Amino acid sequence: MSKLSTLYPAHVAELQIRAKNALKRDNLQGMVIHSGQELKVFLDDLSYPFKVNPHFKHWLPLVNIPNSWLIINGEDKPTLIYYQPTDFWHKVIALSESYWNEFFDIKILNKASAVDQLLPYDKKGYAYIGAHVEVAQALGFDSINPDTLLNYLHFHRAYKTSYEQECMRLSNSIAVKAHKAAKAAFFDGASEYDIQQAYLKASQQTDSETPYGNIVALNENTAILHYTALERGVPQAHRSFLIDAGANFHGYASDITRTYSYKRDKFAELIARMDQLMLNAVDGLQPGKSYVDLHINVYHEIANVLHEFDYLTVDAATAAEAGVVSTFFPHGLGHHLGLQTHDVGGFMADERGTHVNTPENHPFLRTSRIIESEQVFTIEPGLYFIDSLLSDLKQSKNGEMIHWKNVDEMRQFGGIRIEDNIIVHQSHNENMTRDLELD
Repeated sequence: MSKLSTLYPAHVAELQIRAKNALKRDNLQGMVIHSGQELKVFLDDLSYPFKVNPHFKHWLPLVNIPNSWLIINGEDKPTLIYYQPTDFWHKVIALSESYWNEFFDIKILNKASAVDQLLPYDKKGYAYIGAHVEVAQALGFDSINPDTLLNYLHFHRAYKTSYEQECMRLSNSIAVKAHKAAKAAFFDGASEYDIQQAYLKASQQTDSETPYGNIVALNENTAILHYTALERGVPQAHRSFLIDAGANFHGYASDITRTYSYKRDKFAELIARMDQLMLNAVDGLQPGKSYVDLHINVYHEIANVLHEFDYLTVDAATAAEAGVVSTFFPHGLGHHLGLQTHDVGGFMADERGTHVNTPENHPFLRTSRIIESEQVFTIEPGLYFIDSLLSDLKQSKNGEMIHWKNVDEMRQFGGIRIEDNIIVHQSHNENMTRDLELD
């Protein structure tokens, strides 16, 4: 018996408890989760890559089956309506025997439009959970994605079961292997496009199967936070390389970033310093502590780095107080990770969905929730030399706080981001990424 099959029964049992509690709060008989359906490109017969409803893949590892449904009441065995049409145009993914089958009452659906014959006749007591509101309305659902139900589910989704944690370890394993291939391609002098192909080949995933569009950037492009252009040509010189790329396993995402210098130079020293800063931040992930406070602490630590490398004309505390550090570190420290890259529930104080605001001076934080055990986070501090932000700073009243000659020398390298994936346990932190020997 595999480890996943051993852990899966407790995972389903936990989801049943959550479903029962959520439904009781909303006085509902059950919920119907729609896997989703293919979306056609406007004025075309092609479809966009299918992305499954995360609430659907929370229950079972099916990520590429559209037009399927789950009927759940929290007590009885859930019903899976599995779409398996007769189709000679496309490959039909047949239902296979797996460790999860026995936990569902499985019904085969041959024609998507006939699903109403398998759904509850009276839908008054059922909530539809999914993206296709028009489909839900046509089928007769009155309760569609109710906020109170979703808030409860999203809040509790932050606590990962042992099964989910194992899926995320395996997702990290795939991504780490691919990161090593990408690193080798960079030092072999490859283009951004060819580095991306090396990554995808090693991960054995297509670019639509990875959890997000990979960021594969060379030189100045590493200063673009969400760079996905993938230049085909090889640059005249390889100076720096930033790759932010993950993988999927059974619908669970990994999200890893590394930055490399082509030579042993000052930029390489700066990378090593930021790597140590990142690991120190991981140590700060402790149950009961504030993620916001951890972010602010890292913000001040980056001010120290800027001072150490002589990018400031003032002390670190003065630069941090003035907000100068935001020019070099304009994003949040990290986020929840799971069924989605930026997993839900990060701003919730409770299962009612009470919002926890982020500080006004740190608007790009992706979580403000108190850290608790069995939650999974990314930690991803960054330090960048972004032309537009530097220009704004230079023209501001704080421009004199910067040693511009030293800063200008670093623009050609772009920026640094280093990101690991962490499970917070009560007694320790599990760095899934470093445990797989990616450093």
